[in-house]
Amino acid sequence: MEKRRVVVTGIGALTPIGNTAQEFWEGLVAGKSGAAPITHFDASKFKTKFACEVKNFNVEDFIDKKEARKLDKFAQYALVVADEAVKDAHLDMETLDKDRIGVIWGSGIGGLETFQNEVINFNEGDGTPRFNPFFIPKMIADIAAGVISIRYGFRGPNFTTVSACASAANAMIDALNYIRFGYADMMVSGGSEAAVTIAGIGGFNALHALSTFNEDPAKASRPFDANRDGFVLGEGAGAVVLEEYNHAVARGATIYCELAGGGLSADAYHMTAPHPEGLGAKNVMINCLKDAGVSVNEVDAINMHGTSTPLGDIAESKAVLDVFGEHAYDININSTKSMTGHLLGAAGAIEAVASILAIKHSIVPPTINFEHPDEKIDQRLNFTFNKAQHRDVKVAMSNTFGFGGHNACVVFKKYAE
Repeated sequence: MEKRRVVVTGIGALTPIGNTAQEFWEGLVAGKSGAAPITHFDASKFKTKFACEVKNFNVEDFIDKKEARKLDKFAQYALVVADEAVKDAHLDMETLDKDRIGVIWGSGIGGLETFQNEVINFNEGDGTPRFNPFFIPKMIADIAAGVISIRYGFRGPNFTTVSACASAANAMIDALNYIRFGYADMMVSGGSEAAVTIAGIGGFNALHALSTFNEDPAKASRPFDANRDGFVLGEGAGAVVLEEYNHAVARGATIYCELAGGGLSADAYHMTAPHPEGLGAKNVMINCLKDAGVSVNEVDAINMHGTSTPLGDIAESKAVLDVFGEHAYDININSTKSMTGHLLGAAGAIEAVASILAIKHSIVPPTINFEHPDEKIDQRLNFTFNKAQHRDVKVAMSNTFGFGGHNACVVFKKYAE
């Protein structure tokens, strides 16, 4: 069966450095940090007292108060970015076949705050079970895809992928293939996460995964720097409208770029640590290039997973050199997590939006906060340190790797008829 082409016709973003796709892009190009002291709860007794929170966000500007109360923050974020992407795609709901439009979403944890608060409330009582009737539907990760479909009446394939930090990229790859092979003509895809909570910060602190650079939060996320000490937890969401090429052309859609392919792999090594030689990362990039029909020499930019962890940044850098050889030195590599922090299951979504806009605007956003070279990382690689660089980006790759050894990679190409 011949694979159908899939293009991007709408985008949306809600991030720690901007509450729309345009604001997000402006923040990226300016090298803006989204890290600051935590405001969602009292973190004074926590090892990490800062995070990359969404700012100046009032859910009632987007969703009726009564309806918003039925949703965890991760699902609220999902609805907001899906709405932005759907509006950006200029969909005519009266003429579209909604049986052929689906929603495949990604979230690593789902309604963590809901679960946390319900358990705290129960524990503070006398043992009498008093739970919110919306506790379960608020908590479960699939509800984001469900409520998006309900909002628009999209009756095509509908589910949520869970593969930790690879969740959103996983979702987009599934959406890509459902369109490619004729199960749908259009998909709303992406991911959302809202884990800046007592349980989220506390849990990742217990794993020694988070940065504890409380003295200067804005400089804490420093991928590829010798002094990096863990990731900075972020929250938010990103969305894309993916569409079969001829379907998009027929309705006169504005096409951002083509989603050319996706790759998946597993480290099969450790629950939380990456393979030391970057084996899974290497395989996922090879698989992605093969799926997209793109050669190593065609890639102009890679949005790295680049979480600012001591082990992960080394392994991923090694993998890039293994896959791309000498061409690796000609690629603009960056980690937007230096600005947004790590959005876990939503990371792949906002980083896909960043890659799409890098192609559109011919600019590669920077990797900020770099000061000290790491002798274990090849400094001949161009990590786009500290300042955005202008470049004609025809092919952009985006990597996401998750706890459990899940790896997912997508590649976008400049649109050509």
